[in-house]
Amino acid sequence: MELFYILIGAIFINNYVLVQFLGMCPFFGVSKKTESALGMGLSVMFVMTISSTITFLFYQFVLVPLNIAYLQTVVFILIIASIVQFVEVFLKKMFKALYTMLGVYLPLITTNCAIFGVTLINIRDDLNFIGMIVNSIGAGAGFTLALLLLAGIREKYEANPDIPEIFKGFPLALFSAGLMSIAFMGFLGLI
Repeated sequence: MELFYILIGAIFINNYVLVQFLGMCPFFGVSKKTESALGMGLSVMFVMTISSTITFLFYQFVLVPLNIAYLQTVVFILIIASIVQFVEVFLKKMFKALYTMLGVYLPLITTNCAIFGVTLINIRDDLNFIGMIVNSIGAGAGFTLALLLLAGIREKYEANPDIPEIFKGFPLALFSAGLMSIAFMGFLGLI
């Protein structure tokens, strides 16, 4: 039951985008179309889960035993950057259209503070191995959910000719994200 609470908490209650405001750059940059939002969300979920697993193991079995846990920031960034390079090469070879759609935002996963934040929060909250994996999957799912919701809203707005030109694009996306954030704050008392 505890793993279920961790999963629901990561997706809805502590959503890293809409509640903790991490990963905002790709959130706004890739949320113009649902296809690219889904691709980015799944890529982030994969990188987040793999990064958290590797950084957790590296922290527990290398940094702590050698008493150099203070190097976790540098080590975690290097691990995340390596994994993102792997994902980028894989997408370029296997899913050329998705690679093109994600464009510059794919390499930005390296500096996505949501991924880095999840790796640090897993250590800070002293989660066990399974709890860390569930939290990482939930955080990635929450990121994907937020991206898809905003992409769907933005597609609806773009199809509406009655919206004044000055509000189209980023201003309306920012307003929509704010309303989504308020809505997700309603989950705070759920668990």
